[in-house]
Amino acid sequence: MRVEVPLRWADLDAQGHVNNARYIDYLQDARADFLYELGIERLLRDGFSVISNQMEYLQPVFFSQEPLEVDVTVTAVDEETVTLAYQLYQHQREVAVARTTLSGYDVPGRTRRPLPDYAHTVFASMVTPEHPLREIAWSDMNEHAKVSEMRVRWTDVDAYGYVNNAMIFDYVQEGRITFTAAPLRGMTSTQNTDYLWLLARQDAWYMSPVHFRKDPYVVRTGISRLGTTSVTFSSQVDDPATGAICARAAAVAVFADAAGRPTELTPELREALNQYSLYQ
Repeated sequence: MRVEVPLRWADLDAQGHVNNARYIDYLQDARADFLYELGIERLLRDGFSVISNQMEYLQPVFFSQEPLEVDVTVTAVDEETVTLAYQLYQHQREVAVARTTLSGYDVPGRTRRPLPDYAHTVFASMVTPEHPLREIAWSDMNEHAKVSEMRVRWTDVDAYGYVNNAMIFDYVQEGRITFTAAPLRGMTSTQNTDYLWLLARQDAWYMSPVHFRKDPYVVRTGISRLGTTSVTFSSQVDDPATGAICARAAAVAVFADAAGRPTELTPELREALNQYSLYQ
């Protein structure tokens, strides 16, 4: 099923295109319209929980008053979960593909539960199996990870009363920015015209809800792989008050020249990043 998702000027980042974290907002908008088109929009009110998101970035998205076109399909369903696949297009160019796995959610009890029967029946009637996206490396945290604090904003909280899944992409992005500013300050400079960092892939797995409070959560960030032209980051959002792991994420960033062509990591950069390697 194809739905349309509008863009906002505020979605753009310092490089002039849509920020990687905003793509998750587009998945949510597309998913809501998808449920309305199926006649099961009550699932938005009854509650569902995002278990994981996978996003593969194919082309940059630039601001336009024309909406993105998003194809949404059901790729798998069981009693507990449903997996949706997305293909995102701008001006007939495929710009991203994604997967989201959802479960039912008990809003008053704030716990996951099986999908409601009415939703399961609809989803099961339209399953179109597709190949899963390739797995990307994730490494357990150790003493080499960079630790940064992340305070929740009131606006991060959604209708269910906890931090929306899209905000986790913001949190791990802020953790990566703090991380990359540590080895080489120029990595995060918006004035640097010599090279770019292009995000090619990003996955997130959600374990425990993040709630609004004054005390910050913690984001741990490290390197799980150093390739020829790419870096794979592992991130983890922790609750220092309880010791709970709230979310894990992995992201593949490609090192490119000013024209956006992938180029080899410099020896200086490789040496600086290697001190945060999680596989040592």
